Amino acid sequence: MKTMPEILIRGGGDLATGVALRLHRVGFRILITELPQPLVVRRTVAFAEAVYRGQHTVEGVTACLAKDSDQAMQILDAGQIPVLIDPGGESRHYFTPLIIIDARMTKRSPDLGINAAPFTIGLGPGFVAGRNCHAAIETNRGHFLARVIWDGSPQANTKLPEAVDQHQADRVLRSPDKGLFQTFVEIGQHVEAGDLIAEVEGSRILAPFAGRLRGLLHPGLPVHKGMKVGDVDPRDDDRFVVMVSEKALALGGGVLEAILSQENLRTNLWN
Repeated sequence: MKTMPEILIRGGGDLATGVALRLHRVGFRILITELPQPLVVRRTVAFAEAVYRGQHTVEGVTACLAKDSDQAMQILDAGQIPVLIDPGGESRHYFTPLIIIDARMTKRSPDLGINAAPFTIGLGPGFVAGRNCHAAIETNRGHFLARVIWDGSPQANTKLPEAVDQHQADRVLRSPDKGLFQTFVEIGQHVEAGDLIAEVEGSRILAPFAGRLRGLLHPGLPVHKGMKVGDVDPRDDDRFVVMVSEKALALGGGVLEAILSQENLRTNLWN
């Protein structure tokens, strides 16, 4: 008899991937659900990229796109992580996971409630522990990052990225217009200030400073004005392009704490 996945993770972005890596490495069977066209910027370290490529490997762990539930089980049995296109999380009715982790980082109240699974975990703003999830994980950088919240909410969205070498808001590339996203460079390339990175309906997106292009939205996707489409890292270290961030791994640790703190879950998982 095939063993169903114990954990369903909604979202395969870079933060969700850090969570998935930690859980996969300690032996959990994981299923990831995604959109038909994931809007992920840090694609090299996101299992969501499997939707576009068929499969994608991050730090030695491979995720594969599954066309249906049966293929997802085959991928699990091969020791890999299946990615299923399922925006509404309907596959939970088939797989009946013990744990659902909402790692989509929508920053708003979730569409599935606390009773979507025996144990539900939400990452970041929009989640209220005890109301729409059993446990919430703090995603804001600082002293409280990755702490498990059992009563209340994570901190509100600051709308500011992490400061890196005195660059903060300027290191995030945003769309200047509404339209289709067109790219002229690849993730991982070195760029100089003023280099052409992308265009939207003829409006150019230029590198704000010299550095390494750490993230870039998939070309050909429709975008709206102000939407995050890229990430330039002034440290110019190519390792940061292919390795998950310390934040993503920290969140994975918080999720693992939340799961293993529950005696009933430990009993079911180990059996």
